[in-house]
This record gives sequence, C-alpha cells and structure tokens, in this order.
Amino acid sequence: MIKIGLIGFGYWGPNLARNFSHDSGFELAAICDFSANRLERAQRLHPSARLCTSLDDFFKTDLDAVAIATPVATHFDLARRAIGSGRHVWLEKPMAESVAQAEALIELAQKKQKILLVDHTFVYTGAVRKIKELIDHGRLGDLIYYDSTRVNLGLFQQDVNVIWDLAPHDISIMDFLMPFKKLAVSATGCHYYGNGLVPKSLLTIYMEGNVVGHINVSWVSPVKIRQTLIGGTSRMVLYDDTEPSEKIKIYDKGVDLNVADKDEVYHLKVQYRVGDMYAPRIEDHEALALETQHFADCIRHGKEPLTGGRAGLDVVKVLVASEESLKNRGAPVEL
Repeated sequence: MIKIGLIGFGYWGPNLARNFSHDSGFELAAICDFSANRLERAQRLHPSARLCTSLDDFFKTDLDAVAIATPVATHFDLARRAIGSGRHVWLEKPMAESVAQAEALIELAQKKQKILLVDHTFVYTGAVRKIKELIDHGRLGDLIYYDSTRVNLGLFQQDVNVIWDLAPHDISIMDFLMPFKKLAVSATGCHYYGNGLVPKSLLTIYMEGNVVGHINVSWVSPVKIRQTLIGGTSRMVLYDDTEPSEKIKIYDKGVDLNVADKDEVYHLKVQYRVGDMYAPRIEDHEALALETQHFADCIRHGKEPLTGGRAGLDVVKVLVASEESLKNRGAPVEL
C-alpha cells in the first residue's frame, strides 16, 4: 500500500482524506492542519491517521506520497519540500502562483523521478470523459468554440480573485477536450467592493485554427449556473453539471455558410441544420475516486498523470496572462 499524508483539512481536504482512506491502494497515514478544531474532526473520521500540527512532525512520518490541499500561496513551498524529500505529490489547483514556480516543480519532480498530479477533478468526471470520447470519434466534427458559464453567489475568497478560484475548472476541461495551442488571452472585470478582489470576470482565449474559448466566472450571480457549450461543425454539446442525470445533451444542429467569394458576401446563403437531441448514458462514478485510483496507478508504474505538471502549468499560464490582461482593461496578452 502507498502511505500518503494530507496537508490541509479545510474545505477540500476531507474529500481527499475520504477517498484515500477508501482506496485499497492507499493508507492514509498522517493529516496535518494548524487548526485544533479541524484536527479534532479529522481524528473522529480517520482515527488511524497520525495527526500533526507542525510541518516538521508531518514530514518525519514515513510517507510515500503527500497530498496538498492548502491555499495557492503555500503550494510551491509545500510541494517543493515534499518532492525534495522523495515523496510523490498530489497538488490542488491551481498548482502555483506563477509560471516560474510551476516550471520549477515540474523540473524537480522529473529530477527526483516522482509523480506530480494536479487535482483538476472535472477532467475525471463521467460527463467530461464522455464528451472527450465523442470528440475523439469525430461525432462533433471540427471544433469551433468552447463557451462556459460558472457563476454563483459567493463564496468570496480572501487570497485570490474569481479567476483564480473558478476559472481553473473550465480551463482544465477545455484543455482536455480541445488541446489546441493557445495564442492569447483577454480578460475583463472589475472590483466593486473596494477590496481589490475581482468577483466577476470574462475570459476570452484565442487558439489556433480560429477556435475561441469564452469563460464567464462570477461570485455575484443570484443563481448557480454550471453550463458549457461546445460547438462543432457537425454537432453541438450542452454540458450542465447541475443536472442530476442528463448532464450531457447532444444537439444535431449546425450552420452551413455558402460564399463563393468575398464579392458575394452580401448574398450570403445561410442554411441551418436542425436535427435530433439525445442524452447519452455516462459513467456513474465519483471523479475523485477515479482520480485517486489513477494516482496510485501512476505511482506504481511511473506513468505521467492525465492531469500532471504540464497540464497544471498550462492552466497557470492562462491565469497569469488573464491577471495581466485584467489590469489593462482586457488588452490581449500573448501566451
């Protein structure tokens, strides 16, 4: 069994602890948190795990791997210490605050021959994997756009703006489904409450082949929306993560433009194709459970994770570029 320790038992840590403890490939050997209340809860749920209030005590534990579920500002130092001490690392998203930090972690993991997995959980969901299957089999035709809306009321974060909080989900999904070279990013938004944190933003990501991605994220929406539209020349997909069952709907719809040459643009002939809609069956499993199994498999066989360091780096590059564009009122930043 792979002995794993967890740093951070706050919002997401308990979900990781539950999956590691339920996976036969792992032994949850230690949990570290600075909060006595959180450790008390961890003790009730995982009585066999060693509880630590200091990192020094934690890293003295006999561990093969370390899972890090702490604020992004701490990711680099913790992951560097874990990898440097010879442990494999499961790192929450986003993996680092800067491109340089992400690259340094990748280089260190390669040097130490350790697995570095970045927890982009949505990539492991049945819905996203089914869409990937449809794309790989050519069911959507040539891909045209990615258009997502991830909005709700709260939760305001104290250390990062809404782009760093919510957009990594959609950037990672887009990268998995549409692995096109990204050319530039434009981001708009503003802070309404005088605290400097941006609670609402719109990202435009320009990719090769005239493919475009739009990502709308917000903490100040009166309703919770988790919808993604993926357009192809043959079919289009609606992915609604709030749906209890039919999360994916495939629409046999499209547009054909007939233009002989630019002189005939005013005589443009537009033909709309409207066909059937169907909702395919998707795998019913917890994404974290599948991701946990995948992490164990990568450790045992030395395989690059589906969401490894390179995938995490690509997300950080977009986040950093978005931050720069945001400061310049949406001016595109090349990647």
